[in-house]
Amino acid sequence: MITVTNLTRHYGEGDARVTALAGVSLEIRRNEFVAVMGSSGSGKSTLMNILGCLDQQNSGEYLLDGRSIGSLDDDALSALRNRHIGFIFQTFHLLPRLSALRNVMLPLRYSDVDEQTAQQRAQELLQRVGLGHRLQHKPFEMSGGQRQRVAIARALVNNPKVIFADEPTGNLDSKTSGEILELLNGLHREGQTIVMVTHEAEIAAHAQRIIRMSDGKVVEDAQCNA
Repeated sequence: MITVTNLTRHYGEGDARVTALAGVSLEIRRNEFVAVMGSSGSGKSTLMNILGCLDQQNSGEYLLDGRSIGSLDDDALSALRNRHIGFIFQTFHLLPRLSALRNVMLPLRYSDVDEQTAQQRAQELLQRVGLGHRLQHKPFEMSGGQRQRVAIARALVNNPKVIFADEPTGNLDSKTSGEILELLNGLHREGQTIVMVTHEAEIAAHAQRIIRMSDGKVVEDAQCNA
């Protein structure tokens, strides 16, 4: 599903140059659940942004499902994100004025899916994540865990090839975090490819494989025993 070879990313020039990725190479297979761990500044968020087509490398190659990403322009990257990638963020990124249903439908506005089909698909996904009774509630009317479930439903609405989850339990209590992780595990058991960034070992342990980063490099890549 994902292959990166000698990926580099730096910011600034001269004395102000900062290297975020320093020759990262890895593969993520279809249907894997992978956690990327590292402290602040390790490069894990930069790697996530490149894999999610939100940023591009300075050098190296990134193949997503066999397609080279580095040569794509902004419009092509945007189309790729909308059609094949789902995102789950720590801060949910829901639009406050829209209902749960409308938030989930939002990515389909940029596709050829008609309104009725979009609404039906969003409703089915909200029911799937346990929010069938909250379709018309707005984010401020829901708990953090419920908002994250809306975000997960939104990430799934375009039937993505891969989901990128950036600290998906970072703003949640331990009980709610467990519920969200169980939901992600359930998606993985159904065949969904998931790449999750976290700095917490107990969260990463829910994945089947853990990639550890430090100073812009992969320092460990191992199967998880959990």
